[in-house]
Amino acid sequence: MKKELLTFKDPKSPISEIFRSLRTNIQFMCSDKDLKTILITSTVSGEGKSLVTANLAITFAQAGKKVILVDADMRKGRQHQIFNILQKPGLSNYLSNIIEKAEDAKPKSKNTKELDIYIKSTDIENLWLIPAGNVPPNPSELLMNERMKELIKKLKKDYDIIIFDGTPSLLVTDAIVLSRMIDSTIIVTSYKETKMENLKKVKRDIQNVGGKIAGIVLNKMPMSTKKYENSYYYGKHEYKSTDLISESYDFSISEPTIKKEDEVLDELQEYLDSSRDIEKNDIRKTKKGKRLK
Repeated sequence: MKKELLTFKDPKSPISEIFRSLRTNIQFMCSDKDLKTILITSTVSGEGKSLVTANLAITFAQAGKKVILVDADMRKGRQHQIFNILQKPGLSNYLSNIIEKAEDAKPKSKNTKELDIYIKSTDIENLWLIPAGNVPPNPSELLMNERMKELIKKLKKDYDIIIFDGTPSLLVTDAIVLSRMIDSTIIVTSYKETKMENLKKVKRDIQNVGGKIAGIVLNKMPMSTKKYENSYYYGKHEYKSTDLISESYDFSISEPTIKKEDEVLDELQEYLDSSRDIEKNDIRKTKKGKRLK
């Protein structure tokens, strides 16, 4: 099991508290309806979508919820690597009704349900996983077929929370297609990396198909950002060279209250404007220091 599972490795750490706050605020934002399905997407790859999805699923499981995480990124799914389980058979195999190995298709017992072949147990209590499966030639089309709707309906009967790790929404339409079947969608953004025009397009595309956006998560926020020194909480996790990921990075959620969709763009614009001001000040200081020399 990889180091990305921060909430499992160290449940008392500051970053684990951030994810618990995120979980609480998602529940609060959706308190007026029966929240069963959550989709996590981003604008492009590399914004931390899969890490957020995995740790959010763990916090729901730690709260006593029966949770299943579905890796709906059938192009470049990572959840099987994060949880160290087999990639297939998985979602693509279920939706296409094709399994490579005949032995995988055989029920383990007379009481085995069709879905049991695809659902994998994890080392975390109350948490199960459906991996992405084989890379199909037509992921978007698979998500639109009736078996996807049937899958969601079946999972709702057996699990309290179903969390989908979707594709980046700017690059392909998979997550856009899926969003209209899901109760709430969360967009993961990356500090000083996510472009405003990209976020606007993703927000518009999700809403155009009838998807509901709960809010955004701002990832990779530097703890040194002055504007947020008095925010609710910040977390920083540093990977050492001996870890599976041999680089340091900041992971934080500024004000771990999920923002309503109408506030999303203003919120990110404020972050971007703030970062530009900080950069300008740093440049001025550097130039001034050089002149003094």
